[in-house]
Amino acid sequence: MQTIISIKPFLAVLASTFATILILIYWNRPNIREFWSVLAGVIKFGIVISMAPLVFSGNTIEYTLVTFYQGIDIKFRVDPFGLTFATISSFLWIFTTFYSIGYMRSTKEHAQTRYFACFAISLSSAVGIAFSANLITLFVFYEFLSIATVPLVGHKETPEAVAGARKYFLYLFSTSKTLLLTGIFIIYAVTGSTDFNAHGLLKGTPESTLLFVAFFCFLFGFAKGAVMPVHSWLPAAMVAPTPVSALLHAVAVVKAGVFSILRVIFHIYGVDMMSRLNLGITTAYIVSFTIIMASIYALTRDNLKARLAYSTVGQLSYIILGAALLTPSSMVGGIIHIANHAFSKITLFFCAGSIYVSSHKTEVSQLSGIGRKMPWTMAAFFIGSLSMIGIPPVAGFVSKWYLAIGSIEAKELPILLVLLVSSVLNAGYFLPVVYKAFFEEFKDDHHHHGEHHEEIREVPFVVVPLVLTAIGSIILGLYPDYFLTLAKEVIR
Repeated sequence: MQTIISIKPFLAVLASTFATILILIYWNRPNIREFWSVLAGVIKFGIVISMAPLVFSGNTIEYTLVTFYQGIDIKFRVDPFGLTFATISSFLWIFTTFYSIGYMRSTKEHAQTRYFACFAISLSSAVGIAFSANLITLFVFYEFLSIATVPLVGHKETPEAVAGARKYFLYLFSTSKTLLLTGIFIIYAVTGSTDFNAHGLLKGTPESTLLFVAFFCFLFGFAKGAVMPVHSWLPAAMVAPTPVSALLHAVAVVKAGVFSILRVIFHIYGVDMMSRLNLGITTAYIVSFTIIMASIYALTRDNLKARLAYSTVGQLSYIILGAALLTPSSMVGGIIHIANHAFSKITLFFCAGSIYVSSHKTEVSQLSGIGRKMPWTMAAFFIGSLSMIGIPPVAGFVSKWYLAIGSIEAKELPILLVLLVSSVLNAGYFLPVVYKAFFEEFKDDHHHHGEHHEEIREVPFVVVPLVLTAIGSIILGLYPDYFLTLAKEVIR
């Protein structure tokens, strides 16, 4: 076990920052502009993956960028947990970039340069969050991510898009500037540091009401984690173009929220302090409420992206639930669900976008028979749905299995019941979509668009990424070793 000083984590953050400059320079040459997006994604993923062997062999990689004051610095650290999030966000960015090119060109979207530039900054911020060594660095990149994604949410510039972006901005900024900063000040005042520690920064600190309160400042202050009642920015952000929804609701933004909450649970509070303050079980019941309520909301939504958004609210709380139960299996389940949910949910959003590009349909009630017109898209949707429900051999089964075992280890049968009921609800809002697509008669309601339904055809540039991420979900279900090994290292 040793700490290696290396500039690599900072380079991983910089890769897409440089790309942003090149994207802006070549704004009027789309092919070159998109080439920089793809290249930056490949380089970023290459740098992240190059650090995996060192982390797997038990080392951590550190790099201090600037020190302001004792205990307050911008510092990067690559450990198993950070590597988990960085691997997912950098790998899926490559697919999202290809998908974005196909989507933005097919729908002839405006302001594509701004879109790709903000996209690149978002990914720099996500990797910055993954590799943060302390709460100060995490806070800085968390804020960058909020700023970079506001123009993406409001991309269409319609009154609805502007309202969605405003709500998104106000929610994320008000919570981070009040609750989150309060939590960070309390931790710094108590310990004189904000550094993440493998066994918890607060290990050995006497428990106090102040620390109990501070924890909830983090739980709700990281509003990107979408725990009720600070979740409603997420469905409002659905006005964004679908590739943005995929980025927001599968990879970068929401995962940054739950990742940050898990960082606080594992590496600020630690299992010891969480148990002493009874925070684990309190949190587990709060997020269980979110899981059930979000699933019920999803059942009532006809808009496909809104249904997926509420599904995301519930699935994020599975991740927090796993960490909060504080048993070895549940914590592993929570950590690997960051990856499993990312692959499956990005597939589902890609499918929603594919349906929109080819048929301009956005409501579930309009999808009768569309599976025959768009077999690849709807087959991928079916695979993503199975993962969300938790059916083998798809990725979601592995997480839910560990979470269920964890709830038994914790002797929390009500939590096990929540997992089972929510899986039934997941099936209740996903399987009817698949049934409609494949087993109902196609309705030709296309005369409004002056088109004929024969013209519904899948766009290869849009379909290839969603087929690959669907295959990725199955591979993660069959061979979960990479993320399982990292998860077991995190809780060791």
